[in-house]
Amino acid sequence: MASAFLLPPPPPRPPRALTERDAVDIWIARWLRIRVKDLLVRYGCDPRRIYEVWEETRFPGTRATARELFLAQYPALADRVDFGPHRRVSHAVPEGQLALFE
Repeated sequence: MASAFLLPPPPPRPPRALTERDAVDIWIARWLRIRVKDLLVRYGCDPRRIYEVWEETRFPGTRATARELFLAQYPALADRVDFGPHRRVSHAVPEGQLALFE
């Protein structure tokens, strides 16, 4: 039985290119802990585009701009946010470790 509190998902947006303003908003959303899934629905883009913004391969310098806006809009949250760059986490198994079990 479906709950009355569940809302249908919003309709998918047509794909579009991200702008520099979108990149600033994506940084602020990251610091506000908005889920990537919600960002994908909001911007109607491929997940790789979000991570390109966070890795600053696209729109370099938007992190600094977003940081200034964030500090102006949310000064009470400034001490709770890590403004550092996105760090990719590798899930690959290092080569030499399995030799320990032989």
